[in-house]
Amino acid sequence: MSDIDEPGPRADEGVHTDPAALDDLSAAGATTGEVGSDGAVAGYRANRTLRLGVELRRQLRRRRTQLVLALVTLLPFILVAAFEIGDADPNRRSGAFIDLATASASNFVVVALFVSGSFLLPMIVALYFGDTVASEASWSSLKYLLAIPVPRHRLLRQKALASALLSGLTLVLLPLIALGIGVVRYGAGEAISPTGDSVPFGRSLVAIALGTGYIMVQLSWVAALGLLLSVSTDTPLGAVGGTVLVSILSQILDQITALGDLRNFLPTHFSFAWMDLIATDVDWANMASGILSALLYATVFGLLAARRFATKDITS
Repeated sequence: MSDIDEPGPRADEGVHTDPAALDDLSAAGATTGEVGSDGAVAGYRANRTLRLGVELRRQLRRRRTQLVLALVTLLPFILVAAFEIGDADPNRRSGAFIDLATASASNFVVVALFVSGSFLLPMIVALYFGDTVASEASWSSLKYLLAIPVPRHRLLRQKALASALLSGLTLVLLPLIALGIGVVRYGAGEAISPTGDSVPFGRSLVAIALGTGYIMVQLSWVAALGLLLSVSTDTPLGAVGGTVLVSILSQILDQITALGDLRNFLPTHFSFAWMDLIATDVDWANMASGILSALLYATVFGLLAARRFATKDITS
């Protein structure tokens, strides 16, 4: 899902894939040849290079971003069509979350997040973060960004921030669209848990908001791993694919009960702890463990990514 079909920079666009972005980036340099006391060209300001707004506009114009947002927008409609074709019973009061999908708008949102949580959402985060630096290297524009010059730590930070904002936008867009469709199609009734507990609509909205926030934090380890692989390779597909494969492998190992308590150390073990929120009595222990685990993995992978990029020999 990398942009391998996207053309690299054209001759009339300089060394950057976006002329407007290049103009803003170049604004950090001075027009004179004078050198300041710190050795930099007079007028150069590192904090004016690779502005976040410029990077966000670049990413939003990319086909892969537009396709991801379109897919997330269409997913709730596809689910509604699937339930219409099937024999879903909107009057169910018990069963698995999938069985209760049409009981109310809140249940529909929970199912939308549940069915996308194993593969789609981790893949989207891996795409944003794994592609961000590796794509510049594959286009042979990374070395020119650093030569503008954009400090390495700033380039990595701005790329990571842009990817985080896009990931957050995507993860928020899915439940919002699902909620709107669910209210129209299934009504704003009580959320029903598999245990038969009923949660008022207002409280279910709070639970969905907290669940979405939990998913964002829990997927931070995917983001950090994607960033680490992105600065370690010049192939976007390798960075994205490697991140997704690690996530899948962790989920497979989590299904092996013979591992016992060792499964608690897998980064995906607490991925669906947020579903406990749709209950009258919420057990916060698993969610706390999931947040701690994700943040620890994210910190380690993030520090490794920063160290790797700081010392890497940039040739492309």
